[in-house]
Formats: sequence, C-alpha cells, structure tokens
Amino acid sequence: MGVPFENADRIQETHLRAHNKKSVLLRFVKKFRAMGYMIIFVVLMIASLIIQKTLTSRMEKYSKVPLSSGLSGKEVAEKMLRDNGIYDVQVTCTSGYLTDHYDPTKKTVNLSEGVFEGRNISSAAVAAHECGHAVQHATAYRWLTLRSRLVPATQIGSQLSQWVLLAGILLLSFQKLANLGYWVLLVGIAFFAITTLFAVITLPVEYNASDRAVEWLDSHAITTGNETVMVKDALKWAARTYLIAAISSLATLLYYIMIFLGRRD
Repeated sequence: MGVPFENADRIQETHLRAHNKKSVLLRFVKKFRAMGYMIIFVVLMIASLIIQKTLTSRMEKYSKVPLSSGLSGKEVAEKMLRDNGIYDVQVTCTSGYLTDHYDPTKKTVNLSEGVFEGRNISSAAVAAHECGHAVQHATAYRWLTLRSRLVPATQIGSQLSQWVLLAGILLLSFQKLANLGYWVLLVGIAFFAITTLFAVITLPVEYNASDRAVEWLDSHAITTGNETVMVKDALKWAARTYLIAAISSLATLLYYIMIFLGRRD
C-alpha cells in the first residue's frame, strides 16, 4: 500500500512544480507586457513631439517663401471656393497660430491672422486645405459626413471616458466591487472607443482635403514647380499630426482592453 501513496506524493509534487513554473511565467509575461506598453507610449510621445516640431519648422520656413502668384491666404481661399461653385461660405480671420479651421455649422473658413494676410507658401497651403473641407462639405464627402454624425457622441465620450475608466479601475481593486468595476470599465472603454473611431475617421478627411488643396493650387497655377512641392511637404507634416494622434488613441484603447481582459482572468 505504500507505493500508491508515494506515487501520489510524486504526482502532487510534479503538479506543484508545474503550477509554480506557470505562475512565474505568468508574472514574467505580465511584467513584459507592462514594459511593452510603456515602451510603445514613450515611442509615440517622442514621435508626436518630433512631428509637431517638424510641422512648426516647415510652416515657419515656407512662410518666408513668397507666393509667385502674389495672392494672400484670404484671396486663395475665396478663389478656391468660387472655382468650386461655393458662394455661401465666408472667409474670416481668427486669432491665434495654426488655429485655422472650417466650421460646417456656420459655413465659414476661419484663417489665423498670419494665414489670412500672408502671401506665402504656408498661407496658400493652409487656406487651400481648409477650403478643401468646404468642398468636401458641399459635395457630401462620405467620410466628412460620417465624422460630423459622430461629433455629439465624441464630445460625450471625450468628456466622460477618462473619469469612467478611472472609476472602473478603482472599483476593480476592491474584491466586493470587482463585478461592478468590470461593467464600469467596459462602459469607459466604449466611450473611449468612440473617440478613437473619430480619430481614425479623421484621417481620410484630412488627407483628402490636402489632396484637393494641392491639386487645385497646381492646376490653377496658384503655385508652380517647386512651390507645389513645398505645399505638399507642409501639408504632409500637418496630416502626420492626425496620424500619430490616431495611432496613440488606438494604442491607449488596446491598453484599456488588455486591462479589462487581464482582470477578467
């Protein structure tokens, strides 16, 4: 009768060793995963800083290059709107630096003071890009339409997501409230997912507006030769700010999803 008991002890010891090895492996995987997230976020932060700095540098550089056609940003915008059959959009001047935007609710192309008055490559690039959004609006460009429909939900999501996510993570730290924490965290993830979707949908909207701007400036001889190359370069770096923002949002969303799945385990 002694042999079976010895075998049972050996089997139990083997299982215990296997369990210990598995626990050590799981701890290593979690630490490695946490380190991986940290590295990704640091890389994205550095990339964002580099892109923003390069964009500012390019805009300043091209703002010193006179436009051969001699048009101001305001005149470029007004001409592009007219050439596309748009007469119900006003071009206005707004304060700030790189605060240029198209407002579809008011139908205004809002140009910063430097762009509005400037007669240089940067001014032409920015003015034409913003008018590209006006053209998208007038032609019911599908990605702009979809993004506009997401604005209300995105505003709610951006205001609530961080607070709801924080509340969910805090609740998960209490054993008796863990089940509630899972649901709260899931709601927070849903809110954040909306903002991420908005950031992703923004990409084709911005790239398309830049393509429209470059094509119009070149085909209507507002820019020629090397000027068009500089416009493309400026708008390329502007678009990359949206690209890195979308990638960062996706990475953050995946991070919260992994927290949810990890706590579920």
